[in-house]
Amino acid sequence: MVGPDNGTTCDIVGDVYVPNGASSLNRVPAVLTTNGFNGSKNDQAPTAKALASRGYAVLSYSGLGFGGSSCVITLDDPDVDGKAASQLVSYLGGRTGIAFLDKEHTQPAPALTVVQKEARDHKGVARTDDPRVGTFGGSYGGGFQFAVASVDARVDALVPLITWNDLSYSLDPNNTAQTSGVSTSTPGAAKLMWALGFSATGATGDVQNQQVPPDAVPCPNFAAFVCPALVTAGTTGYLQPGDIASLRHASVASYVAKVRVPTLLVQGQRDTLFNLNEATATYRALQAQGTETKMIWMLGGHSGASAPGEVSWDDPSAGYLSTRVLQWYERHLKGKAVSTGPEFAYFRDWVAYSGNATPAYATSSAFPVGVRRTWRLSGAGSLATGTTATAPGSQSFVTTAAGLPTRLDEMDVFGSFTAPVTDLVTDQPGTFASWSTPALTGPLRVAGSPTVRIQVGAPSAALTQALGPAGQLVLFVKVVDVAPDGTARLINGLEAPVRVPDVTRPFTVQVPAVVHEFAAGHRLRLVVAGGSVNYRGGLVATPVSIASGSAQTLSLPIVP
Repeated sequence: MVGPDNGTTCDIVGDVYVPNGASSLNRVPAVLTTNGFNGSKNDQAPTAKALASRGYAVLSYSGLGFGGSSCVITLDDPDVDGKAASQLVSYLGGRTGIAFLDKEHTQPAPALTVVQKEARDHKGVARTDDPRVGTFGGSYGGGFQFAVASVDARVDALVPLITWNDLSYSLDPNNTAQTSGVSTSTPGAAKLMWALGFSATGATGDVQNQQVPPDAVPCPNFAAFVCPALVTAGTTGYLQPGDIASLRHASVASYVAKVRVPTLLVQGQRDTLFNLNEATATYRALQAQGTETKMIWMLGGHSGASAPGEVSWDDPSAGYLSTRVLQWYERHLKGKAVSTGPEFAYFRDWVAYSGNATPAYATSSAFPVGVRRTWRLSGAGSLATGTTATAPGSQSFVTTAAGLPTRLDEMDVFGSFTAPVTDLVTDQPGTFASWSTPALTGPLRVAGSPTVRIQVGAPSAALTQALGPAGQLVLFVKVVDVAPDGTARLINGLEAPVRVPDVTRPFTVQVPAVVHEFAAGHRLRLVVAGGSVNYRGGLVATPVSIASGSAQTLSLPIVP
């Protein structure tokens, strides 16, 4: 296959699934799908077969650099991956000269004549190779959907699962100084373990596929900037401006204005790589420009399994998510007058059910949900609310040197490979401050992003922060569930790295969203720590103090 107009040539391997009875006289809509990171076309087989059995022609392909497809990994860049996928859209539209039956390209595949055609694309341009086509995939297979939709107006519907809004946030998050969505004006704290996992799986992809390229050093199988960017971030603790720009270029955050087709966003609550805030950022951007969009927060993600009855491709009607996906395609690809479900839905793990997970999903006609409740930092370690007076008090700690961790939890990157992320909070004494509520008299249920408004005292950081990110204070903010026996657990392994632009001023922290029930008898705790095992913290040990006060607050979206 000819490459993305940059002088390169890529061979993409794929499988076509054709429904029984489909023909040039009985045409059907199509779905284009690809794998997650380090996967292959084969990963999509269960979904492809299920869709084919319901009247969709499916093309499942291995993404560039994976599963037998050549070219390097370019992180779903619209200029590369998007244009390559666009050629596959042309193939689905009946164009010849794109597909071959052999590696040597001596046996052209016959034209595909079973896919329904459109007279004009979404820009009003008449095309002879415009298929009625939707896209599907998770993680890396979610990012490609935005990329191809941004460069090809023939795409008709998207279903991206557990994917990113801004890769610079995904790999180097800062949960303050956010200027648009999750994108920030100040770099954050590099995700050490996820970056290592990316590098290792991407680098070994060619070896597994027996296709080691001549440019394997110094950045095997990746676009040239990727490995140096991750190495530098691991050393300094943050990404450099040029690397942030490159990662954002490969992110829907930078080109969302070009994505104008109906989009069903699905994001996982158990996900320390692409958290719920990323889907929220994409949802809000699409909504703001008038693009039809709905959002689902499922339980599973990169850091933990889905719940029973959420997804079932053997019998899609047995799974809440698989049912919603089929409804989306029935409406936007087949044109049937079916409901596509509520505007927003989220899984509640405290709701008992059997079989299909629908009873565990709360739904809403709008987003966000819930009513905000605010607690104030009070005394030497209390959270006060309502008319309770705020007592004076202060806590002090020291951030660790060289970006070392302050807790001993399991590294989050391994959550999807071995077991769910360990959520026990074990920050060492003298490296954190915390504030807790009394034992709750009834359940407290949260669905959304906790917000912390805080000001710290850090005189040494005030002197060095003008030097740039290396001199700025790095903290880790988290909301914790404390059981009656004192065991403190981090909700789904999620915390909020913060590189504070100016410690002399208050700042707001947008903690990754959660859906969680604090049971009766438990306590809600806010923790501000000086390090994390999963991130590279500040390089210099820094004394920090946080005083109580009515302006120091934690806010949560409370739902019934």
